[in-house]
Order: sequence, then C-alpha cells, then structure tokens
Amino acid sequence: MLSVSGQKRQALLDYGKEIKEMNFENILYQKENHVAVLTLNRPPANAINLDTLLEIEKVLNQAEEDKDIRVLVITGAGDKGFSAGFDVTDIGKGKGHISGPKGQELWTRIDRFPKPVIAAINGYAFGGGCELSLACTFRVMVESGKIGLPELNLAIIPGWGGTQRMPRLLGKTKALEMILFSKRIPAREALEIGLVDRVARDGELMKDVLEMAGVLAERPPLAVRAVLKAVNTGIEKGFEEGNKAETEGNALVGKSKDALEGFSAFLEKRKPDFKGE
Repeated sequence: MLSVSGQKRQALLDYGKEIKEMNFENILYQKENHVAVLTLNRPPANAINLDTLLEIEKVLNQAEEDKDIRVLVITGAGDKGFSAGFDVTDIGKGKGHISGPKGQELWTRIDRFPKPVIAAINGYAFGGGCELSLACTFRVMVESGKIGLPELNLAIIPGWGGTQRMPRLLGKTKALEMILFSKRIPAREALEIGLVDRVARDGELMKDVLEMAGVLAERPPLAVRAVLKAVNTGIEKGFEEGNKAETEGNALVGKSKDALEGFSAFLEKRKPDFKGE
C-alpha cells in the first residue's frame, strides 16, 4: 500500500474521519469529504514522465465528474520537492514526443478546471513542476522551497505553458527576467512578486492548505464553477467573451437551490449549507 509522509498523512487524518485511496504506480489519490489530494509519488525529485501524466489524466477525469469533490489539491511526496518537472528519461525511451504535448494539454486542463486547484508546493518546483503550479488556481509554498523555470540552462525553453502563464502572473518584464536568467527564487521572494499566493512554515504546509481547501469547499459549487469559467474566458478570449460567460453564469446560479439557500441563510442569520444544486 502506497503512503504519504507522516506529516501529510496526519494532516489528512486530522481533516476528517476517513480517507479513501485509489492506488496508482506514480501518484497517490486520496479523497476526504469534499477535498481530493493528488500526490506526485516519485521521490525525491517527483519527476513527471508519460506514465505519470496518464495517471494524472485519470485523476482529473474522476475529480471532474465526482460531484462530491469541490477542491483538488496537488502536492509532491517527501519533504524535498514538489516536482523537478519533466523526466528526461522519457526521451531515451522514445516517449518524449508524446509526453511533451500531453503535459501541455493536461496543464491547460488544470488551468481551466471547473473546480479550484491548489498547488501545495512542498519544496523545490522547477521546470514542468513550476509550470504545473502556475496552472493551478492557487499556490501555497513551504518557506524553505524554491521555484523557477531553469530550462534555458539546457538550451531549451519551457514547454508546458510557462511562457504564457508566468507573464500573466508577473507581467512581461519580470517573467522574462525569471525565464531568460533561469532564476530560482525562494518562497518569500516568490510571494513578494506574486508567483505564489501564500507561504507556509516548514511542517505546516498541508495543514494550511487543507484549511484553505476546507473553506473553499464550503463555498457554493455552482457559483464557484461559474466564476472560474467567466474569469478564464475573459483572460483567454477577451473582455466581451468574458462578459458573456459572466451573464450565462449569473442566469445559471440565479435559478439554483443554492442561491435560495444563500439568501435564506442571510435573512435567518445562519451559516448556509450549499449542495451544489
């Protein structure tokens, strides 16, 4: 039976009564209440090969269809690294031409995922690992970690969306500085420039992330989905298309049972209980 580190398992156990596990060769997948956790399980580097990508794809399929899951957390096994990125041994095995496009496809899918995705960056996040975190809705990084896109050191460039997503977060000039100089920056600096959203103390990453996920899981699922779609549409297709998506989302959630519950709870001065209906 595959297992995560003691610190992560304790955090998950503290979060609820039962952990449901699905076993894979390269990842771990656990579901507790409304939060699912995908752990890259190839320590110490948690490098991502084609087999890992195909397992991630299965998890994304399951998590998207499972109405009980409202938040997905992605992290890495061990205490050293989230992920060092693409496993270059795939090239020697003749799989590089497949894993390259597949990684870009899946990171784009995570970027557009209809549920919030939190990257729990438990150490270094370089190359494709950094790009994976950039595709997530939120990034929480342990204070001892480092992050960056060092591909130019090998005379290659980021290939899983890094050239597109990093400028969205940092602006053109700062992103180019990070990429062209292959900078690997510590967590506090990453927080200052907006590359990560929160920094957790060593040993408290999963506790902080699961608390954050728990709050998100209590938000109205249909409204969350509508917001994610509207924001992503506006970023990718422009203001007018984003406005259309916002209008469609408003029409959808306005007729929902959750909207009625939200107004009723407000008037009755109680905490709402959203069902995603």
